[in-house]
Amino acid sequence: MAGFPAALSPRLRKASIWILYLLGLLPAAWGFWLGATGRLPGNPVKEFEHFLGLWALRFLIATLAVTPLRDLSGINLLRYRRALGLLAFWYVLMHFATYMVLDQFLNVAAIVEDITRRPFITIGMAGLLMLVPLALTSNNWSIRKLGSRWGKLHRLVYVTAAAGALHYAMSVKIVGPQQWIYIAIIALLLAWRPLRPYFNARKRRRRQAPSART
Repeated sequence: MAGFPAALSPRLRKASIWILYLLGLLPAAWGFWLGATGRLPGNPVKEFEHFLGLWALRFLIATLAVTPLRDLSGINLLRYRRALGLLAFWYVLMHFATYMVLDQFLNVAAIVEDITRRPFITIGMAGLLMLVPLALTSNNWSIRKLGSRWGKLHRLVYVTAAAGALHYAMSVKIVGPQQWIYIAIIALLLAWRPLRPYFNARKRRRRQAPSART
């Protein structure tokens, strides 16, 4: 498993990324079909909006999990991190578009009032705005052009994930087990960043120890 996707040919690796995009968009299509056929409970617009937001959070988690997964297990999925991040962006965009078009009927005054007066929507909007430059620079040209600044810019994904978890928790009347699970997962992924250098340094020392004894 650690050799995947390196064991694939370049053509298959490229195809696997497009397959990930296709599979990643299936939940949105499924949710839309459920709503269009009257199979979503309660308020179908709100349910669809919530559904898209939850999947956005899941893809943000998947994006952040790529590096810890490689560090802890050796499974290298870095090739798919960009696709996962872009899927998170598109789900956040669809989530917001559903709110604007189907929920608020493009009532700009009501949307602006919500953003400025309802803290969880303010936080969600901030998360969307932070994702925009990340999505726009998720390409090889931007990596070459920005150099070291690219990595600094893309650290915003950690702030965005924290904003997403907070937005999700504040959007419900009572924070239940599901919300706490997502908060805990994102908290662990954020905590891994400062711990990672120490873990990797310890791992390097363990690898060097046998060669030093010989």
